[in-house]
Amino acid sequence: MPYLTQLADVARRTGHPVTEVAGWKSRGHGPQPEVQGIVCHHTAGPAGGGDYPSLAVVRDGRPGLSGPLSQFGLGRSGRIYVVAAGRCWHNAPSTSPRHDNSSSLGIEAENNGSQPWPEVQLDAYRRLCAELCREFGLGASRVRAHREVNTAKPDPHSIDMTDFRAAVAALIAGAPGPSWTEDLVKELPLIRLGDDNYDVKTVRGCLFARGHVPPAAYATVQDGLEGWLKSTRCDDGLVELVRRFQQAEGIDPDGLVGPSTWAPLLRV
Repeated sequence: MPYLTQLADVARRTGHPVTEVAGWKSRGHGPQPEVQGIVCHHTAGPAGGGDYPSLAVVRDGRPGLSGPLSQFGLGRSGRIYVVAAGRCWHNAPSTSPRHDNSSSLGIEAENNGSQPWPEVQLDAYRRLCAELCREFGLGASRVRAHREVNTAKPDPHSIDMTDFRAAVAALIAGAPGPSWTEDLVKELPLIRLGDDNYDVKTVRGCLFARGHVPPAAYATVQDGLEGWLKSTRCDDGLVELVRRFQQAEGIDPDGLVGPSTWAPLLRV
């Protein structure tokens, strides 16, 4: 089997944003001999540091283990990072011949090993596994946690793999695809400090509806909460509330309302 240069296209079929890491199409410890399984990991990286602070380690390796360490990275925002098209050192020794480095693909999801999983990240995890199963003709049973195929490993923490595989199987079988919010956010504008438009009012209303607007935010505003909700200007106060919402959702707290922030704001 050659280098798997179709992996970015497969990732895009999930509906989640994709970053092609420079040089990925020729990165690997030689070509990938075959794909008989998928191994799910968590990075055990830093608790903070943005969407995918473990990228350099997954791409380049660490002392005693050269990179790439996995074909895919998965950010807290649900963004999929395509790291390598060749073989990666992500599972050895393996208790399953279908899930060793030469027979499987690895997904390294950003998580420090104890923090909660943002739902948008879990959705991307399930959808990526489903699309990889479709691409390589695998059943959901071939999706395994690292801990299931390597007795020395604990990852990915707290994910019930029976439920996870059931969700992957439903997706493979043709369960409903991206929700209406995921389709809608592709058409919504980026909201940033200084913007003045009616989409800013939508942001304010969604933050309030989701319980992310404390009384202090509108205590000094003329007409109180009503006046605050009617404002069409993205000011410093709103940006700070957006950052707090992003932190709660496990999204990079940059204060910008783009697709990764619109989705949880609008999700029903």
